[in-house]
Amino acid sequence: MLIEIRRIYDRTEDVIKPYRILVDRIWPRGVSKKVAKLDFWFKEIAPSHELRKWFNHDPKKFVDFCRKYHKELDKKSQLVNQIIQLAEERKILLLFSAKDREHNQAKALALYLSKSMDRLNHP
Repeated sequence: MLIEIRRIYDRTEDVIKPYRILVDRIWPRGVSKKVAKLDFWFKEIAPSHELRKWFNHDPKKFVDFCRKYHKELDKKSQLVNQIIQLAEERKILLLFSAKDREHNQAKALALYLSKSMDRLNHP
């Protein structure tokens, strides 16, 4: 099971085509749907509007952002399970548009998914 994250603006030359999921609530600027080559736009899994605004991509808030976003994800277990099931079948690529590659919702989501999969595999 493999989940990776990348900016939607990055070029991809993957040997094995991953399942491409955009995890932003808002469509990224300057990217056409044709260029994005998405398999799915999963805006429902994105952080709430209020949490996104509060975080405002401030690296100092990232730990608290993760904690708050993970609490939101706890209430979206059906959506989380959809991604986990896909990840069990093939490589998943979570796409995001934020400039900061280390402090963004895709990174926080990947951390949550990793912990969730660990719990499923090691009850």
